[in-house]
Amino acid sequence: MSPLDSHAVPRLHWLLDESSAAADAAGRRERAVDDAALLDAYSVAVVGAVERVRPAVVHIRVERRGRARGEGSGSGFIIAPDGYLLTNSHVAGGASALEVTLPDGRTAAAELVGEDPDSDLAVVKVAAPELAYTRLADSTRVRVGQIAIAIGSPYGFQHTVTAGIVSALGRSMRSRTGRLLDNIIQTDAALNPGNSGGPLVSAAGDVIGVNTAMILPAQGICFAIAANTAERVAVALMHEGRVRRAYLGVGGQDAAIARRIVRHFDLAHESAVRVSTIEKDSPAAAAGIRTGDLIVAFGGEVVKGIDDLQRLLTGRRIGDAVDVVVLRRDQRLLLHATPRELSRG
Repeated sequence: MSPLDSHAVPRLHWLLDESSAAADAAGRRERAVDDAALLDAYSVAVVGAVERVRPAVVHIRVERRGRARGEGSGSGFIIAPDGYLLTNSHVAGGASALEVTLPDGRTAAAELVGEDPDSDLAVVKVAAPELAYTRLADSTRVRVGQIAIAIGSPYGFQHTVTAGIVSALGRSMRSRTGRLLDNIIQTDAALNPGNSGGPLVSAAGDVIGVNTAMILPAQGICFAIAANTAERVAVALMHEGRVRRAYLGVGGQDAAIARRIVRHFDLAHESAVRVSTIEKDSPAAAAGIRTGDLIVAFGGEVVKGIDDLQRLLTGRRIGDAVDVVVLRRDQRLLLHATPRELSRG
């Protein structure tokens, strides 16, 4: 081997090692920059969403008399410029007096417009000028994995914010009345004490739900009532002071229909309500609906999911014989149900 050869090989290894180390260092710097950019983008999204919605989030102080005598508190958010706000029924229900603290520190008397314990929602009206408000978004556009931000006002004008993701959609849970609530949003955005009734917000600052409960023995499992459900209930409470609702007696969740089944039955949609539970002595049980059935139509209207079915179970359906179309294995069945009025008695 020539002198040139004997020195060139170690020299080449040294140059390669130096080049590799430099490349690794450059890669680490690039990854650090990318991570910082991602973190910054996340922070910007959360901050922007909070700034958009927070002016409408209020603290609610509640006084109760009679057997439930005592004081309580929670959060709420204003949904109309004339002072209507949404909160939980378990926050404001049965109140003898209500006081609202606004984000700017003002306090004002408020009145309970109506409550619906079956959905754990209530509408309160606050008497104050120049109110900031936010609108409910279309919760059917929510996707698992997207950012979810819970905003509350547990200590008056000092807001709290927690952020996480939407963990699951289409969950079911029991309300405090024992009724089954469907199409619940599950999130890991922690709910601090006093945050019940506050809004669940997307990264765009859209209100996608109303925070309602958490499972105490678990960690990171919290729930919110979907915005579409909240909007329907709020409108009924503002107009009539109560929700007059038809009762079918099924629990279910949104479900995709296999394409071969869609083609076989010539359906115009690819989703339905899969029945998971049927309450005893209910109109659904009397009609012959079974667990596992896919409800694809109700009263001549297409049912693509829980939102559709709940929207169709209005007060005008009470006592009427309604056609219910279900898919059961390889059969398409036409059943007949007679919904009755939902009663908490």
